[in-house]
Amino acid sequence: MLSNSRWLPLWGVVAAAVLTGLVWVFGQGLAVTLLPDQGASWYYWKLPDPTFWTRASAWLGYAAHQLVSWWLIFYAQRHVRRYTTGLHPVNVVALAANLGFIALHEVQTRVFYDGLAQDVSIFSSQGSVVLLLIVVLLMENRRRGLFFGRRAPLSAEVVRFARKYHGYLFSWAAIYTFWYHPMETTSGHLIGFFYMFLLLFQGSIFFTRAHTNRWWTLALELMVAVHGTLVAVMNSGPDGMWPMFLFGFLGVFVVTQMHGLGLGLRTRWTIGLGYLAAAVVVYGSRSLGGLHEIVRIPLIEYLLVAVMGGLIWLGLLVKRPAQPGTSSRCVPTTESNRSASSDRDPGSAV
Repeated sequence: MLSNSRWLPLWGVVAAAVLTGLVWVFGQGLAVTLLPDQGASWYYWKLPDPTFWTRASAWLGYAAHQLVSWWLIFYAQRHVRRYTTGLHPVNVVALAANLGFIALHEVQTRVFYDGLAQDVSIFSSQGSVVLLLIVVLLMENRRRGLFFGRRAPLSAEVVRFARKYHGYLFSWAAIYTFWYHPMETTSGHLIGFFYMFLLLFQGSIFFTRAHTNRWWTLALELMVAVHGTLVAVMNSGPDGMWPMFLFGFLGVFVVTQMHGLGLGLRTRWTIGLGYLAAAVVVYGSRSLGGLHEIVRIPLIEYLLVAVMGGLIWLGLLVKRPAQPGTSSRCVPTTESNRSASSDRDPGSAV
């Protein structure tokens, strides 16, 4: 059963749930005196008086975890390069490595407590996950489009580059965020660790059919809506800004993500109208004047897709050597007028 790609995502969910439970169990005796909360830009869970070793333990653990993950991706892209229904040996190694570093982080939290948060901004942790989601939107432009099934005019070379190297970026986003936090047992931490465990699992099953299963990858994308909404409720209560997160991320689902599932036109209209009706009902019970909040997150994400696409295009432009007898000017070829690489290019879905 474990070797069947249909069951791999289920095993990933079970493993993430068990690991999250273990974080809660082992964190029960964790007692650390922390400074008072100082606002939205302040990360509460860090030591008042860090030492060299509390810092070094987090950074060394993170660095080792990151380098091992990147090496495994590099190895797989060079030596595997084919998709199978079951696990490759390198997948087993990746799963074992992630499990080992999860255990190491638990021990590090118990002994030294601090994560990377002591030295870097809270916005860097949040931004790393946002960047991951942005690159997914860019990568999936050919398959599901960006706006109601229509493709954005992104260069095929840009998308091909993102698909080939996104594994390194996604690995950084997940592992950096994982080591940013101590393994605390608040509800927000536990939900976040559950999400990180799912992403680490996804990053371990590269070159399997399960890794590119559209329902599984969509579930990973939508987890940010669950996490963002629940954390907002926990931090600010039922009268807080949770609808902005819920309907903001679900707005991206309605505009972009649901169009890659093969749903019929009537089904998509039903989902879209249901989304709008739910938003009106929720904001009607609060203030319809705040309904504009639901467009903030989608607008930011689509703007960042354009920025990311532009930066990659400029990087490729600079890197591309001038060919003898031809202009060195890079004329971008959009995916709408040229067939891009296959959705399963070797090494692309890591």
